[in-house]
Amino acid sequence: MRVDAVFNNVRARIGGGGAASDNKFGWFPGVFTPTILTILGLIMYLREGWVVGNAGLLGALAIILLAHLITICTGLAVSSVATNTRVGAGGAFAIISQSLGLEIGGSIGVPLYLAQGISSAFYVLGFSEAFISMFPPGGAPSMWLVAPIAFALVFLIAYVSAQFAARIQFLIMAIIAVSLVSIALGSFPIAGQAGLIHEPQLIGSFSDQGRGFWGTFAIFFPAVTGIMAGISMSGSLREPRRAIPLGTMLAIFVGLVVYVVLAFWLARVATPEELLADSTIMVRKAAWGPAVLAGMLGATFSSALGSIVAAPRVMQALAGQHLIPLSGLFRRENEKGDPRPATVFTGIIGFVTVFVAVSAGGLDPLAELLSLFFLITYGMLNVVVLIEQALGMVSFRPTFSVPMAVPFIGMIGCIFVMFLINPSFSLVAVVVVIILYLFLSRRKFTLTRNDVRSGLFTTIAEWAAVRAADMPSAPERTWKPTVLVPVQNAASLTGSYRFLYALTYPQGGVNILGIHPPGRAEKLGDLPMMTQAFLRDGIYARSTVLEEDDFANGVRVATQVLRRAFFRPNLLFLHIRPDSDLTELQTLVNRTAAYNMGIVLLSRHPVVELGREQEINVWMSLQHEDWQEHLRESNIDLAILLAFQLRRNWNGRINLCMAVRDDEERERAERFMAELSTLARLPKSTQQLVIIAPFLEALGAAPRADLHLFGLPADSDLTFVPSITQRLEASCAFVRDSGEESALA
Repeated sequence: MRVDAVFNNVRARIGGGGAASDNKFGWFPGVFTPTILTILGLIMYLREGWVVGNAGLLGALAIILLAHLITICTGLAVSSVATNTRVGAGGAFAIISQSLGLEIGGSIGVPLYLAQGISSAFYVLGFSEAFISMFPPGGAPSMWLVAPIAFALVFLIAYVSAQFAARIQFLIMAIIAVSLVSIALGSFPIAGQAGLIHEPQLIGSFSDQGRGFWGTFAIFFPAVTGIMAGISMSGSLREPRRAIPLGTMLAIFVGLVVYVVLAFWLARVATPEELLADSTIMVRKAAWGPAVLAGMLGATFSSALGSIVAAPRVMQALAGQHLIPLSGLFRRENEKGDPRPATVFTGIIGFVTVFVAVSAGGLDPLAELLSLFFLITYGMLNVVVLIEQALGMVSFRPTFSVPMAVPFIGMIGCIFVMFLINPSFSLVAVVVVIILYLFLSRRKFTLTRNDVRSGLFTTIAEWAAVRAADMPSAPERTWKPTVLVPVQNAASLTGSYRFLYALTYPQGGVNILGIHPPGRAEKLGDLPMMTQAFLRDGIYARSTVLEEDDFANGVRVATQVLRRAFFRPNLLFLHIRPDSDLTELQTLVNRTAAYNMGIVLLSRHPVVELGREQEINVWMSLQHEDWQEHLRESNIDLAILLAFQLRRNWNGRINLCMAVRDDEERERAERFMAELSTLARLPKSTQQLVIIAPFLEALGAAPRADLHLFGLPADSDLTFVPSITQRLEASCAFVRDSGEESALA
């Protein structure tokens, strides 16, 4: 039987799939193997002894257990998500993007890709350190020679085929197993070994290289970042929903057992001084040193191989969403599914990192940097699951569920450990992520189907609505213009767009209500386009269509339905045109008065329109004899509020105007309006104009304005509106208070 046939038969039995022509992996070769080989890699062979020597046995166990606690929580969280949805290409990037959007996914995915690309160089340096240890002092080759050659070999294997790399990993895993057996046999006084003869030092001095507990933790933590190697292969897995939980969790627990047992073994076979001085102590203390050396070389080599295979797939996923430059190039793959351009670019990053790291002193600085970026990724994965669980959506029903405490512990652990390891580096890493997020946010990506951000904000809004319902209402202090705009033709909305924008920006909203007779909705086809225009300009806008013969009745029905809505419109906007049916508008005005909704009737001058959009005249009526600043009866609160809103967006000026009968009323009116300007906190540029003349004559004596605002009496007859617009030769707006506005609030 051919070797390929044997391999495929074994692969099928352990979840690898069928024929070799099928380029998808099962849980064992696709997740467990790269994960366990990365976990049982460089840190285990070359740095766990140093950790035990520096921290002591109990300190080392605390570091091992804390690191694995974060990884176990993250692994369980990822497993929960993986059994709830189809994980796309990119592993952690795909999981975060599907839940929190491409902006957040990309801001985490780019550092994750760089961390995995740098990891390949990190593991190559470990391989080189182990390889050089084989030679006697003075006769060892230079790191400058070994590291580049080793990286070139790793890159060549990854470039040939990920399938080929997977086959090599099976051989390396067997070598590692043999090395662990040799280490276990070193516990006994056989083959010339002393066995377990030393009493372990329980608490170390943490004196080596000035690294305390958290500095030692930072060196160790890359040992447990191996779960990213398997998760990042999600796009190349046959069944990610099954493969990721099974392969990831099994690898984590196997790694935990091995690291704990090795910590006890190291503490018993060597003194702290030996552990700190000799990074290859396992070779000398094992029953058969060459087996451990082979495992050391194989583990570091396979870890580098796993990283350089996984990182290009994250880059390919980023390119598939156009999140990085040259996305068209980096998303390409060959007929076997290998992302060749992304692999080449990752190789370049790795080569550069190798040379920089050799110049800077080797492994330890890289270990700390990698720990921080992986902690950010782990923390965000836990945040995703925590949000999904907190929303309580029916769509989140994973077949592998975990308590909320699991992702919460993982999230808190990642945040605290990051800043305890290195506050400065952590702050820089967080700033980098934030800058990437802000940059990607400006790209206006299409929302993904599984994006839960809308659900998150909806849940927050529902929570706020419930809390607000239990509190006393304060409409005067919280008032902002939320406009209901009924239309029979979408084109009629175009002419009012600038006015509505100035009326509602930035915190207001526009609700467009299209009303059409049965079967005649063609004139409302552009409503979605108008809605999007408001949204692009930063105004909350929604549109809906109602089938109704009677326009006035349609508005009445909509007003009644929206009356008890939490985010209900508080202004009815009507546009009076030369061809408007004044009787119909009069009916609307009269009916709306009963629904606590203010009214804005805009009468645009056919020639002047809104002019320069600067001068606003607010016409005030005579007050009661006490001339007190309670404006309820005078129906002027809404006019002042809208004048202030329009002036802010037009960068214009407000003129308070009033017609009086004599000098005595003029003096009292001037005092009243000056006091009103102060109490209403109107701009200092506001002018008060009191004109002694009948009202219609005063209109002609007032300064020219781009818009005149008038209070609309409760028993008004709208037939006078066109005549005032014509007399002033300017656009006018007639407003009526709902009773929930206050210019003095």
